[in-house]
Amino acid sequence: MQTLFEIITTKDKSHSLKSNIFNETYHSVNGAYSESKYIFIENGVEKLKNLSEINIFEVGFGTGLNALLSFEWAVNNKKTANYTGIEKFPVNTETINKLNYNNLSDTAENFFKKIHKAKWNEKVQLDKYFSFCKIEGDLLSFSTDKKFDLIFFDAFSPDTQNDMWSVDIFNKMYIILNNNGLLTTYSSKGTVKRNLRSAGFDVKRLPGPLGKRHMLNATKTT
Repeated sequence: MQTLFEIITTKDKSHSLKSNIFNETYHSVNGAYSESKYIFIENGVEKLKNLSEINIFEVGFGTGLNALLSFEWAVNNKKTANYTGIEKFPVNTETINKLNYNNLSDTAENFFKKIHKAKWNEKVQLDKYFSFCKIEGDLLSFSTDKKFDLIFFDAFSPDTQNDMWSVDIFNKMYIILNNNGLLTTYSSKGTVKRNLRSAGFDVKRLPGPLGKRHMLNATKTT
C-alpha cells in the first residue's frame, strides 16, 4: 500500500514531505527551512513588524514549519502574533514525529510537539506572544468573519491545484485581509500575478529563494 507522504531531506538538511496524492513536495528541495524563512518570515512577518499585533492566516498548514518559524519570530521579537492555518490533508502523527524540525532551535522541539498535539479547530495560547489555531477544512468552502494582516499562501503549485490560485480564491483572500495587509507566496507564475491583480491586489515580484528566480508579495491597498 502506497503511503500518502514521503520524508525527503532538502539541501539545507531540513526535512520536507512529498505528497503522493499530488506528486509534489511541500517545500523546495533546495532547502525547506531556508525557503520558508525567506518567503514567509523575511518577506512576510518582518515587513509588518511595526504593527503591535500581527494576525496571520496560512493557506496550507502542512508540516507546521511556517507556524514554527512564526512562533520563534514572535518570541524573539517580543511581538504578539495570532496564527490561524487551514489544511485539507492533515499529515499523520507518525510522519510528523520523524521530521527533524525539532533540531532547528532550543525552543523548536517543545513548540513543534504542542502544535501537532493541539486539537483541530480550537484556538490555544501557546505563549504570551503567540496564539494558535489549525483548521481542518477546504479553503474553497471556508468562510470567516475574522480579519488578518498577513496571509501565507502556501498551497500546492498552480499546476497541481489550479483551483486554489483562482480569482475567486484571491477575492476571498482580499476580503479577509485588513487594509494594507500583505499576502506572500512562493509562486510568481503569470496567471497567479494576473489573478491577484484582478482581485484588487498591488503585486510586486521579488527575488526568490535558492532555486527560484522570483516570488510574490501582494498588498491590499484600499
